[in-house]
Amino acid sequence: MIELSKNILTKVSFDKQLFQKELEKSIKWINKSEDLHSFREWCMIEFGHLYPSVLKKVFNKR
Repeated sequence: MIELSKNILTKVSFDKQLFQKELEKSIKWINKSEDLHSFREWCMIEFGHLYPSVLKKVFNKR
């Protein structure tokens, strides 16, 4: 599921609102805290320069 989420986020990264929506859905799918931690790190590396405020907002809800 994590690989699917990464693929989707990469494809929708051109649109901030769509990216946020898909990121929120992805986080709901991920159950294990260690998986969520590694997913968060990947997101920060890949999209931290594009959407730092979105990443902070979505991951802080969790």
